[in-house]
Amino acid sequence: MSNADITIAFDPGLHLFLAAQHRSATSAITTDGTSSLGHVVESLGIPLTEVGALLVNNDEVRPHHIPTTGDHIEVRTFTTPQPTTTPLRFLLDIHLGTLARRLRILGIDAAYETPDIGDAALATRSATEHRIMLSRDRGLLHRRELFAGAYIYSTNPTEQLDEVLTRFEPTLAPWTRCTACNGELRPVTKDEMRDRLQTGTAQNYDTFAECQSCDHTYWRGAHSASLDAIVEHATRNR
Repeated sequence: MSNADITIAFDPGLHLFLAAQHRSATSAITTDGTSSLGHVVESLGIPLTEVGALLVNNDEVRPHHIPTTGDHIEVRTFTTPQPTTTPLRFLLDIHLGTLARRLRILGIDAAYETPDIGDAALATRSATEHRIMLSRDRGLLHRRELFAGAYIYSTNPTEQLDEVLTRFEPTLAPWTRCTACNGELRPVTKDEMRDRLQTGTAQNYDTFAECQSCDHTYWRGAHSASLDAIVEHATRNR
């Protein structure tokens, strides 16, 4: 099959992933005539996790479509909220530990791998457990075996959390997950906790919870104001 000369236009939201020469309104590209449109898009640097609709001559196509000479391609970014499966579960790489803890504070199932287990193992876990891979590693998001994925655009944890909440609109259940291991919490009485508490804690606090997975214990201590601010920010417009 002979080469195919096509034109391609990218949503400005995808320009982050592109070389400068492909950020213009329309780029002329020559393909090998056998590669799928999905492969062409990825070869230009864009993970398919960040792509919404693919249009060829104004008709929507799937990533396996093979472009032919004269085709005009439009590559759009994902729409929000992005359709997801139920239950909604995430997997975060080693660079997103703060985001993982904030998601857990909100009761969102957020697995987090530390130490670094490598891209192949992360992709396998995503596929096996049907978890959406959250990462700033573009190479990881190119891996075919991923169940699903999403690029985290910001380096600021507050903005990162906003990205996830806007993109996926997860159900929030604050204070129901362990920030240490992602396990589910259960309420426990002060009497159950008494032999594990220092005297001052026992005197000043009455509400406690325990992780059902790792037995880590929780109460509303001096740090609760900063955590309350995270919950208030996340729930303000929901």
